[in-house]
Amino acid sequence: MTSAEHAWGRVDDEGRAFVKTADGEREIGQWPGGDPQETLALFVRRFEGLEIEVELLEQRLKGGTLGPNDAAKAVATVREQVDGAQAIGDLDGLLKRLDALEPVIAEHREKQKAEKEARVAEAQAAKARIADEAEAIAAGTDWRGGADRMRALLDEWKTLARLDRKTDDELWHRFSSARTTYTRRRKAHFSEQHAQREEAAVVKEKLIAEAEALSSSTDWGPTSGAYRDLMTRWKAAGAAPRNVEDKLWKRFRAAQDVFFTARDEANAALDQEYEANAVVKEQILLEAEKLLPITDLEAARRAMHDIADRWEAAGKVPRARVKEMEGRLRAVEQAVRAAGDEAWKKTDPEKSARADDMIGKLQRAIDETREALERAQASQDAKKIAELEESLKSRESFLEMAQKAQADFS
Repeated sequence: MTSAEHAWGRVDDEGRAFVKTADGEREIGQWPGGDPQETLALFVRRFEGLEIEVELLEQRLKGGTLGPNDAAKAVATVREQVDGAQAIGDLDGLLKRLDALEPVIAEHREKQKAEKEARVAEAQAAKARIADEAEAIAAGTDWRGGADRMRALLDEWKTLARLDRKTDDELWHRFSSARTTYTRRRKAHFSEQHAQREEAAVVKEKLIAEAEALSSSTDWGPTSGAYRDLMTRWKAAGAAPRNVEDKLWKRFRAAQDVFFTARDEANAALDQEYEANAVVKEQILLEAEKLLPITDLEAARRAMHDIADRWEAAGKVPRARVKEMEGRLRAVEQAVRAAGDEAWKKTDPEKSARADDMIGKLQRAIDETREALERAQASQDAKKIAELEESLKSRESFLEMAQKAQADFS
C-alpha cells in the first residue's frame, strides 16, 4: 500500500490519517486496507464542510441576519466541531477565523444594546406623551372624538417596547386612570343627556297638544302670536331622543301648517275683497298727488280733509299694497304739513281759530268713531271693528297734526 500527502496532512501506507496543526501532527483516523488517496479525500471533504460552516457564519454576521447571541452560540458550536476535528485542512486557520468573529459579535452586541436603549428611550417618551394626552382628554368634554382617540392611544401603547417595571407601571397607571376617568365622565354625560332628551320629549308632546288645539282657530293675530311663543318654547326645550325628534317636529309643524294655511287662505280672500278698495284709494291718491307742489295751502288743507274722510271710508286694501299706498298719502300729508309750518310762521290769529275749529271737528269725529267702535265690539262684528279701528287711528293722527299746528300758533 502506498501513502498520500497533503499540505495539511497525510495518509500513511497503513491507512492512518494525520493532520498538521500548530501543536504538531495529530492522528485523526485510520482506514485499513483502503485507498490512501480516497482516505485523504474523505478527510479533506470533512474540512471543506467545516470551512463552509465558518464562511456561512461570516456572511450571516456581515449581512446582519444573525443576532449576536445566536452568533455566539453558532461560533461555539462550530469551534467544538473544528477543535479536534477529524479533517485534513487548515484547522488553525479556521479557529483564527472563528476568533476574528468574536470582536464582530461584540460590536454587534453593543450596537444592539444601543438600539435597544434608543427604542426604550423612544418608548418612554411616547408613553409619557400618551399619558399626557389621555389626561388632557379625560379633563375635556370631547365625548365622541375623545373616545376614538383613547382607543388609538391604546393601540399605539401596545406597539411600544416595555420599560423597566417601575417606570412602565407608573406610566401605565397614569394612562389607565385617565381612560377610566374619561369613560366614567362620558357615561355620566350621555346618561344626563339622555334624561334631558327624554324630558324634552315630554315637553314637546305638550307643546304639540297646544299647537294642535290652536290649529282650528280663526283669531288670526293672537293665534299667530301664540304660535310664535310655542316656537320659542320648542327651541328652549332642547333636543328629544334622535329616534323621536323628527317625528315630534313633523307633528308640531303639521299643526302650525293647518293654522297658517287657513290664515293665508283667509287673507287671500280678504285681499281679493279689498282689491276694489284699492281701486278707489288709487283714485284718491292721484287726486291728492295733484295738490303737489302746494300753491294754495288752505285749499290743499280743505282738500286733504275731504281726502282723509274718503280715504277712511274706502276701507282696507290688500296687504301687499298697504305700505306703498300709505307711503304715497303720507308724502302728500307731509308736504301739506311742511307748507303749513312755513305759513304758520306768518299767519294771524284767525288761522289759529280755524285750527281750533279743526281740532273740535276732529275731536267730535273721533268721539263718534269711538262710540261706533264700542257698538261694533258689543255686537262682535269683527269686520266693522277692524274698519273702525283703522278709521280711529287715522283721525287721531290728523288730530295730532292739528294740535301741533295749534301749539305753533300759541
